[in-house]
Amino acid sequence: MEKIIKSDQVWRKLLNPEQYRVARKKGTEPPFTGAYWNTKAAGVYKCACCGLPLFDSEHKFDSGTGWPSFWQAIDEKNVHTQRDESDDKIRTEVLCTRCAAHLGHLFNDGPAPTALRYCMNSAALKLVEIEAGAE
Repeated sequence: MEKIIKSDQVWRKLLNPEQYRVARKKGTEPPFTGAYWNTKAAGVYKCACCGLPLFDSEHKFDSGTGWPSFWQAIDEKNVHTQRDESDDKIRTEVLCTRCAAHLGHLFNDGPAPTALRYCMNSAALKLVEIEAGAE
C-alpha cells in the first residue's frame, strides 16, 4: 500500500482542529461526545485523513464505553497496531496503515467471533452512509 506522508503544516490545513488533535497528535475525544459513538447508520467508516476504508457498520457494536467500537476491521491490512505506553498505561494503539493517523486503541474484551474491541475516535473517522436498499 502506498503511504501518504504530509507535513504537519499540510495536515493542519486539511483537517479541522479536533481531527488534527486526535488523528495527528494522538489525542482522545471525551467519551459520549464524538459524532459516531451512538450512530446506527449503515455504511463504511473511512480514515478522516486519507479516506482509506477501515470499518464496516455491520461490525460496529455498543461497547458502553462512549466511543464507536468495532469487532473487526474491513481489512487487517488497512489498520496497523503498535504498543502505546502513554498516560502511564500499556495499550495497543490502532493507526491507519496508509497515513499513520491515530484512530484509537484495540482491546481484547469485544464480542464473538473475534473478542476484539477496536475502540475508535469519531474525529479520526468519516462515515460514508449506504442508502437503504443499496447494495
